[in-house]
Amino acid sequence: MSSFTDAPSNVLAEAQERIQQDLLTALDAFFLPEPLKGAVYHAVMLGGKRVRPALCYAVADIRPGVNAAAVRRAAVAVELIHCYSLAHDDLPCMDNDLLRRGQPTCHVAFGESTALLAGDILQSMAFEILGSRLFDQSTAVDASIVLKQVQILATATSKMVCGQVMDLQAEGQHVSQEVLENIHRNKTGALISAAIMMAAVAVFEGTDQAIPELRKFGQSIGLAFQVQDDILDIVAETEVLGKTAGKDQQADKSTYPALMGLEQAKAYAKELHDQAFASLVSFGDSARMLNSIAVFLLSRKS
Repeated sequence: MSSFTDAPSNVLAEAQERIQQDLLTALDAFFLPEPLKGAVYHAVMLGGKRVRPALCYAVADIRPGVNAAAVRRAAVAVELIHCYSLAHDDLPCMDNDLLRRGQPTCHVAFGESTALLAGDILQSMAFEILGSRLFDQSTAVDASIVLKQVQILATATSKMVCGQVMDLQAEGQHVSQEVLENIHRNKTGALISAAIMMAAVAVFEGTDQAIPELRKFGQSIGLAFQVQDDILDIVAETEVLGKTAGKDQQADKSTYPALMGLEQAKAYAKELHDQAFASLVSFGDSARMLNSIAVFLLSRKS
C-alpha cells in the first residue's frame, strides 16, 4: 500500500475547481448555435470527479511550471473527450440512462439528435483546443508536443470506442478475465492513461525513465478505476453515484464482481492500486499528487 496515505485530501477538489474554470474558458471560445450550445454546456459543466484533468495536473506537478499551457490544454481536451463519451453512452441505443451526475442525461434534457451532435462536436473541439494558444497567447505552440498529444488522445479515443463495442457484445455472456480486461483497458483505461501520458510528454523528454514508469502507473490505475466502478454499481446507492445504480446487473453486463465475486473483485482492485503505487516509488515526494489521487480512487464511493 502507498506510504502517501497522508497526502493532501483536497488535491481532487483543487483540480475540480481549476478545470471547471478552464473548461468554461474553452467552451466560451467557440460559437455554437442553440440548442447545441446548451447541450454542450450541459454535458460538460455539470461537474463530475474530473479525475482525468486531475491526473494531468498531478503529472505536471512532478516538474512544476514546465510547459504549463500545454498541460492545461491537455486537461481540457481529455475531459471533453470523456464528456462526449458519456453523452453518447447514455443514449437509448447504448446504455439508455436517464441520470448523469445527479441530473437528467443530455438526451433527456435536449433530445436524442442534439445529444448525439453535442458528443460529436465535443470530440472535434478537444483536438482543436490542443493545437490552439488557449491559456498562453504570447508563446508559440510547441508543434512536437502538440503532435505527440494529438496522437496519444486520438489513439485512446479509438481504443475507447472499440472497448465500448466489445462491452456491448459481451452483454449476456460469461467472458474470461482476459477478455474482460481487454474490454476495460480500452473502454476505460485508455483515456485515463492518455491523461497521464499527454502531461508526461509535455514535461519530460522522450528518453526520460519517467515516461515508462508513468505509463505503467496509467495502465494499473486505469484498470483499477473500472474494477472499482463495477463494485460501486453493486454496493452504492443511486443518490451517491449520481447515476442509476444496478444498471450493470440489469443489462447483464460482464463485470468483475460477476466474474470473480464481490470480495475477490475488491481484492483485485487493491492489487492493481498497489501496482500503481509501486510505479511511483522512484519519483519520491514529487509524485505526492498522483499518490493522493490513487488513494482517493481506491476508497471512492461514487
